[in-house]
Amino acid sequence: MVEVEHWNTLRLRIYVCEDDRFDGKPLYKAIVEKLLEMGIAGATVYRGIYGFGKRNKIHSSDVIRLSTDLPIIIEVVDRGHKIEKAIGEIKPMIKDGMITVEPTIVVWVGTKEEVKKFEEDAVREL
Repeated sequence: MVEVEHWNTLRLRIYVCEDDRFDGKPLYKAIVEKLLEMGIAGATVYRGIYGFGKRNKIHSSDVIRLSTDLPIIIEVVDRGHKIEKAIGEIKPMIKDGMITVEPTIVVWVGTKEEVKKFEEDAVREL
């Protein structure tokens, strides 16, 4: 049986475009660096191969329709209070994009030390 931990965790997804910039660097890199600076548990950047946004313009990695402005998703899972703080820092960086937040259940696959650190953070939150 899998042990499920309930730590008031949220999944944050930030949708931007590959060409978006912040202070002269790719926006997705600036966001990940900000998250690291804030002590967020981790972040992963996904590059979409095909999609469209609110302007209904197709972005594609097809050779025929090669685009350098592909969809980018930055995904983060952490404690709720850390995600809320991160949104406050990141939202002003985004000129055009979308941020979503969903509750998530963590099924821990870490070391005992990592679990202990996460649990200690949960106690500090209370």
